Amino acid sequence: MPVITIETGKLEKEQKVLLVERFTKTASEILKIPEQSFIVQLKENESDNIGVGGKLLTQVIAERNSK
Repeated sequence: MPVITIETGKLEKEQKVLLVERFTKTASEILKIPEQSFIVQLKENESDNIGVGGKLLTQVIAERNSK
């Protein structure tokens, strides 16, 4: 069984549904494997656990929002 793992920040339920549906469908089409064979694992990370450009993601977001 193929496993698709996606690491991201916090997501809304609707976003999770779309990610699982679309990644499964696309991978199935490309690999010619039935959709039922795929496992999709979503790993959500807190913004304080992600670094971008030497800063915590919470800092980057705050800086973008203050502009």
